[in-house]
Amino acid sequence: MNMSGGRGGTERLVVIGGDAAGMSAASQARRMRGPGELEIVAFERGHFTSYSACGIPYWVGGGVPDRDRLIARTPEEHRARGIDLRLRTEVTEIDVDRQRVRARDVDSGAESWTSYDKLVIATGARPVRPDLPGVDAPGVHGVQTLDDGQALLDTLARTRGGVDSAPPEHRSRYRDRGRAVVVGAGYIGVEMAEALINRGYEVTVVNRGEEPMATLDPDMGRLVHTAMEGLGITMVNDAEVTKMPTGPDGRVRAVATEDEEYPADVVVLGIGVRPETVLAEAAGLPLGRRRGLLTDLAMRVRGHENIWAGGDCVEVLDLVSGQERHIALGTHANKHGQVIGTNAGGGYATFPGVVGTAVSKVCDLEIARTGLREKDAHRVGLRFETVTIESTSRAAYYPGASPMTVKMLAERRTGRLLGVQIVGREGAAKRVDIAAVALTAGMTVEQMTALDLGYAPPFSPVWDPVLVAARKAAAKVRASAD
Repeated sequence: MNMSGGRGGTERLVVIGGDAAGMSAASQARRMRGPGELEIVAFERGHFTSYSACGIPYWVGGGVPDRDRLIARTPEEHRARGIDLRLRTEVTEIDVDRQRVRARDVDSGAESWTSYDKLVIATGARPVRPDLPGVDAPGVHGVQTLDDGQALLDTLARTRGGVDSAPPEHRSRYRDRGRAVVVGAGYIGVEMAEALINRGYEVTVVNRGEEPMATLDPDMGRLVHTAMEGLGITMVNDAEVTKMPTGPDGRVRAVATEDEEYPADVVVLGIGVRPETVLAEAAGLPLGRRRGLLTDLAMRVRGHENIWAGGDCVEVLDLVSGQERHIALGTHANKHGQVIGTNAGGGYATFPGVVGTAVSKVCDLEIARTGLREKDAHRVGLRFETVTIESTSRAAYYPGASPMTVKMLAERRTGRLLGVQIVGREGAAKRVDIAAVALTAGMTVEQMTALDLGYAPPFSPVWDPVLVAARKAAAKVRASAD
């Protein structure tokens, strides 16, 4: 039974998590129903709401000079719209049977129960933090929230202690510049490597994979590897971190593998994230293979009429493979929030799924992917053809044309587009949107060759690089059918 419901007989919507999905849901629900119809209470354990976590590496690197530029809407703005936003308040338990949540004031420790008629779970994701000696030492940072970013900047601003605390046999390896080690070479890893290069650090990236950017096939990841080394980043692949040695002051001084030790004044973990679903699991809510919450098309938690979930804590349908997958991106989180808020506010909306589109960059190198990699296609039992082409961002004769590599996967029998990866310079990454639309529409590579794309020499060759790849893929599909 509900303990108290909203004030004066109004319904109460409780939101756990105050970033993209949670506050988008709260704001959309408020648009649907006014304060007299729907009371909205939102809990956020941090200091900030509605901010761009994707922008944190650029803030840390100095490209975004002011933290507040990453904040889309302040707590005061949310409260002015009739949302009871409670910062520094962490939900510690969900009581599904009695429709209530227990929350703890992070600063005072005081606890209280709040009942709900409708509940939104938007608890996000947490950085993977391996269980290694020294991983919790001062100077080791995960970067997921604005609080995390500020803590890293505070470390960078301090006089580094690594040189003085290192054993004498290692001190000669330090130079005048600070030394940073990034563990992991996914999106966060490569973006933080760039940020630290921009801060004047000597950067080493220690990666357990064959090449950086495991979201790409290794042959495309190799292009990223070469470019990173060209920027002065030391890439160490196929390396498993075993410990993070500390100095007499307790601060991290290095990252160690089985074969080597890399001195460090600061360590950034870029190993990836996992859904933050401890609360949901304890409440008995359904989780998927990647431990993300499972929802229906309306983003309602399966089997629970009055509970929704969205953002980095959920798994969603991959429209290409037909399987559930976990993808932590702000674009999806904001869409989830819009869908949830519409439904919680009495309307109807759905989120059909994703095709796995993502872009990133390392300095001027642009990296993009959408759809399936080769190993993804193998895993779901698809037979496919691949092509890789070299082209340019503009007409080859036009000033500023830069090289671009496009890899494309197509289903062998049908010619259905399965995935695209692009690595290049200016103008490369956003071309992946052509493929994302084609994947969403279920197009074949043959159909793609007829797409009416914009052309002028400053923007593209006569045949856009994506269409060049589609032509070659279509020819290969036809040849395989002979």
